[in-house]
Amino acid sequence: MTALAVKLLAIIDHRSRLNEMTKLYSGGLVFNGEGDMLDGQSVLVESGKVTKVAPTAEFEGFAGEAIDISGGTLMPGLFDCHVHLCLGAEGDPGTAADKLLPGQVTMKALERAQATLAGGITAIRDCGGKDYLEFAVRDAVNDGQQIGPTIRASGRLICMTGGHGNRTGRIADGIDEVVQAVREQIHAGSDLIKIMATGGVMTPGVNPEDAHYTAEEMAAGIAEGRRFNKRSASHAQGRDGILNAVRGGITSIEHGIFMDETCVEEMLAQSTYLVPTVSALRNILDNKGNGIPDYVIEKTERVSEHHRRSIQMYYKAGGNIAMGTDAGTPFNKHGSNAMELEFMVGLGIKPVDALKFATSNSADLVGLEEQGRIKEGMTADFLIVDGNPAEDITMASRKENHREVIKGGVVVSGTKSTQKGPFFGRMAAF
Repeated sequence: MTALAVKLLAIIDHRSRLNEMTKLYSGGLVFNGEGDMLDGQSVLVESGKVTKVAPTAEFEGFAGEAIDISGGTLMPGLFDCHVHLCLGAEGDPGTAADKLLPGQVTMKALERAQATLAGGITAIRDCGGKDYLEFAVRDAVNDGQQIGPTIRASGRLICMTGGHGNRTGRIADGIDEVVQAVREQIHAGSDLIKIMATGGVMTPGVNPEDAHYTAEEMAAGIAEGRRFNKRSASHAQGRDGILNAVRGGITSIEHGIFMDETCVEEMLAQSTYLVPTVSALRNILDNKGNGIPDYVIEKTERVSEHHRRSIQMYYKAGGNIAMGTDAGTPFNKHGSNAMELEFMVGLGIKPVDALKFATSNSADLVGLEEQGRIKEGMTADFLIVDGNPAEDITMASRKENHREVIKGGVVVSGTKSTQKGPFFGRMAAF
């Protein structure tokens, strides 16, 4: 056994032993993930699970490890339901990724996952990778061989010939080919099916407003995934493509730029989730002239106002919204994912709602039933922040206001607490 393997096993064993410790978090506020900000409550964690949430007086005489969160808030770790670990947020990330060897892509994907965790995101959904390289990262992290957020991954996105994402996607035309493409993703080990309903901003020569797959093709792909208990996500920007995806039974609409009242009505009727990815367009507009292709900037400027109105429309209608960033797109950096909270609030979403979208709503979308909430039986994936993020969202959106990130009861990143977990030094670099 190599020295590195021995060291890794020692780290994992140390983490396992820490998970057996009993810890009590008290002294500050507790956001339960479901919209409630609790005061005067303490949270007991045993073996990496929440075992009790109760008034602090009930824990009088507690003899285990006590963590004082006075002046801050304990909340569930955040979710990002739309990332691309194989993209590095360069001005032209697709071209940058094409220059790397497969091993380099994989190692960088792991670094990005770890940076994401250090930024307060304890679970992610990768919505389109490259040649399944991100699966190695997913499996290593989810199995405990590497540290990182819980990962769900779609594998290769499915698109039509010349469609958005054709650079790395599985090109399929016609119902039979779409069904075959879905089966390929399932065979490869995908957790969800990603289907491209429309054109997009980052692909040259396509129009975001155009529907790509027909309603019949969309419905066939979604149904085939559902037959094998796979949820689905659709890149859907134009109105007609959004409706094709919704009518086909899609689980979530990604972006939803040109939604109208008909889209809203039908999405509400089917409890369809919207993953807005405000960060994607925002970071392009804030970094014009920094190596971003001209066609990307032109399309972003054209669609951004429509995007803002669509998000506001669905929010006001009471639709299901989950947090996603499209991290990996230009200047949309892995590790800065929590800024999406701030961008959503900037569109008129209440801070407490944005927090719910990033925790319990996202957990429901992804299907991680034991995450996204602080209550008995939940995994102890936490973010401790300064102040009250329901009053000032920057407490949660900005890393400088984060005290600790806790994954499975173990501190994996943090600079403001006296408690230091075994991975503190390792994660701080990210």
